[in-house]
Formats: sequence, structure tokens, C-alpha cells
Amino acid sequence: MKPQTGFLSLAEELLFYIMSFLCCRDILRCASVCKALRQTYMSSSELQYIVEMSGQRLLPVPNTGNSIPVSKRLQLLRDKAHAWFKVDIHSFETFHIEREDYYGKNYAGGHLYWWNGLGTAMIYPILPKPSQQSIQRNWLPGTLCSVPHAGILDVFMDPAQNLIAVAYIVDHETVYINLRALDSDDIHPQAAGERLFLSDESENCPEPITAKLKGFGRHVALCCMDHENWTSSDEKWQLQIWDWQHSTTSSSILSGVVSDRCDARVDFCFLGNNRLLVVTYNLKLYSIEDMSQAPELLMCFLMPVSFILQCDPSVPMDNIGYSLQPQIQPQRMMYTSDPAHRLLCLTAHSYTNGTQVFIVSTRIFFDLDGMAATPIPWQHWGPSNARIFWHPCHAKIHISGNRVLQALPIGTGDSESMLHLMDFSPLAVTNRRGLGRVVKEPSTIYIRDSTGTSGAHLTTSLPYVQVVFSDRKFDSAESELEDIWIDEHRIHLVNADLEPGIILGEPSFVYRPIGKLEVIDV
Repeated sequence: MKPQTGFLSLAEELLFYIMSFLCCRDILRCASVCKALRQTYMSSSELQYIVEMSGQRLLPVPNTGNSIPVSKRLQLLRDKAHAWFKVDIHSFETFHIEREDYYGKNYAGGHLYWWNGLGTAMIYPILPKPSQQSIQRNWLPGTLCSVPHAGILDVFMDPAQNLIAVAYIVDHETVYINLRALDSDDIHPQAAGERLFLSDESENCPEPITAKLKGFGRHVALCCMDHENWTSSDEKWQLQIWDWQHSTTSSSILSGVVSDRCDARVDFCFLGNNRLLVVTYNLKLYSIEDMSQAPELLMCFLMPVSFILQCDPSVPMDNIGYSLQPQIQPQRMMYTSDPAHRLLCLTAHSYTNGTQVFIVSTRIFFDLDGMAATPIPWQHWGPSNARIFWHPCHAKIHISGNRVLQALPIGTGDSESMLHLMDFSPLAVTNRRGLGRVVKEPSTIYIRDSTGTSGAHLTTSLPYVQVVFSDRKFDSAESELEDIWIDEHRIHLVNADLEPGIILGEPSFVYRPIGKLEVIDV
């Protein structure tokens, strides 16, 4: 009898090694070929860890968790995913926060930060754990920007990179961005210079303007909208992107106009380190790999009806995997969400129609093979890559990776609401272990355009697993649920305490100066 020389005759260690180079889908395909390969897969924690990471849409963070055995990491990953389906919404720690008149309030890297028009700002950690590196700063008026005759346009903070960026306008015409370290007043040690400059090819932004400043990894971007020409029905916008670690100037510029100036809005978000999504009436995807030129348009995705969209919240991409200074990472993480397989939240708000929420999988912005570089109609990309929800007023919703937390009304009114947690990752059905409800069937909802005069019935079918925390209801007449956040480890609920008072001579409820932040560990 001839000795076996086929693939299955190799030593088990060699089979493990060869299969570890395969992607998740191919590993599972191999495991379904025969009992021998199935046994190889089931006896390898390494192969199962690869599949688990991919199925939860996660990427490993380099140089973390190497001292923990793979089998332990695999079990921790599975247990953590399951824990989200059995959260005790009544078990929380309370953190008191002052209610301020702020222009920007954000949650990132375990920190809460805000700034206001008086030039004050603050960042502080939310109930930090002993192993967590934290930053706590308070900027008084005049300290965010010490340049005479300057007005602050927007502030961006990134605890993972110890970065604070301040966009400001001088003498009503010239815009700059200052880059500093969050934990000191020094220039950021990784920055190419103290200040970023708008390109000579771009027009200086006249006042009054609105501006949005965002960042991700090595990129910082500023979008300005010109409100000066009130005789025009069109509104100009300009977006400039910098590689702030390597240059203080940039030739990476986009510009355009939006019509219907009463509701005109332009938003944008980074999809990893090489793609940018610009959100207006439709979605335009750009490549920003080559910073020596204007972003390259890859695709335009058309929305089903005409309305003004925004990224809401502003897509808190997990910067932790791109931190320049690991010693100040907010928390030591072994993994981060995959930018090519996470969720994007788009909202269209109207005072007459409530808020329409589009939950979109970012995979559509990376799987471009076979697509022509022409506008893609909604029916060709949207239904299988999205879910649509409706809120009677402003949406209370937050996203972390492939999880969505939103407060949805009970019944047809908005006096009471309940929290809904949704997991859109492929392995959610497995990791729920019988908890929650699997939603695979399509859902149809009627959405209206920005004028409220026309609309369309839309059917979407992106699958997810849902948990409804029905044993706790939030009554806006007593303690309004003002905001919600979710991250890899916690749920945060901001309750603005109300007390009886008088507004315009009529009995009503007024906010107390101190609010309550409930922190729920998962």
C-alpha cells in the first residue's frame, strides 16, 4: 500500500499553520469539506479566534494581548459578545455632570468633552478604571486660542492620540487650526507644526460661517459653509483635509454648493485612514490615499428621496488602533472595529416629520468590485445594506462598531421611551445563546422628503439581533433622557433632571443645573 501524501496526511500543526493564512469564509469552507478538517478547525483555538474576530467585525490591535493565551482570548471575546444580550439596565454608577450651554459635546475614548462660544472647554474621564490612562483638563476663556481678534469655529479632541485641534478665524477672514497636546499646552509632539493653514488655492472663509472639524488617525479635516451671500439660493461649502503629522498645508480640497439654504447642511466622516464619505442630499465616497491632490471620487450613492442628511452622531470611529502614543491609550484594547465592516448612522430631521434614521453597513463603501463609477440608485445598494427607523422627535441613538443603542418611543407618542440594543454582526445570532430576538425579515417604512410633501415606502433587510430593555421606561415628564452613548464596555445614559417651574408665564418643567450620567458596565 502506498503511503498517503495528500493534504490531510500533513501533521496537524502544519494544517493549522496553512489554514491560518485563509480568510474567515475560506476557513469555514475548509471545515465543511470533511470530518478531518472539521476536527482540525474545532481543535484549534487560533483558527476559531480568526473566525470569531471576523464574525464580530473586529481587527486585532498590534502588540496587545500577546501574553494572553489564544484560547483565553477566544473565550473572553465570546463571553463579552454574549454579555451585551443580558445587560442589567438597573445596575449602574451615577456620575454628576454640570449642564452647560455648549456648541459641541462628544464622548470618545472613555472621556466626555465639550466647548462653548465663550471659549471655555473641558475634558474628563468617565469613572475611569485603575488600568485606564485618563486626561482631565479645563480651559478658561482665552486659553483655547490666545490669538487676538480670533473667533473659535470648532474644537476636536482625540484622547487616543493626546490631540486637541482648534479651528479659529482671525479678523473675520482667515482660518487656521492649532494642534496641541491634550495633557499640556505644548505643540503636539507628532504634529508637523503648531498650526495648519488653508491652501492658497482655496478661498478664505468669510464670516459668518459654520464649520465642522473632525479627525481620524493621521487626518484632520475642516468643512466650512459660507452664509455671506444671502441673495443666493445656493450655499457654498469647502472641505480641506490635512495629514497633520507630515505637513501644515494641504492640496486635498473639495468644494461644492447645496441648494435650499434654509436647511442646507454638509457633513462628512472618515471610513478608516484612506476613505472619506461626504454627506449632502446623497453620499459621495472619496479616496484620500494621495494627499498631494484633491480626493478621488470613487462612487456616488443616491438616496431614495430628497432630504438633508447628517452623520448623527458623528461616527465615533475607534481611533485606538491608530494611536500614536500607546502609553496614553484610554484603555488597553486587544481589538478594534473594522472600518470596512461597521455601521454608519445617517439622520434626516424635520420639525414636522420627526427623524428618519438610516443604519447603513459600511461594507457597501468597500465592496466596489463590478460597480461602475456612476451614481448608484438606492434600490441597487440600499435595501440589503440598511435598516430604517423613525423617531417622533430628535433621535437618541449611538453606535459602536456593529452595535446600535437607541431610545424608541412606546406606542405612537413620545412621552415614554425604552432602550433597544441591536447587534448587526454576523455572529450575533450565535453569541446571543438564545437571548434577544433575531430580525431577518424585511421591514417597510414610509419616509418623507425634507418638505414633507412627498415620500416613498422603503423596504430594508439588513439582519440583526435585538434586545429590548422593557423593564425600564423613561418618562420625559419627570427625568428626560437627554443623551445616550455606547462603547466597547459600557452604556452611558444622560438624565437631565427636571423640576416644576414657570416658562413664559405658564407652568412647565425646567432643567436643574446638575444632570446625572448613569454608567452601566457590560
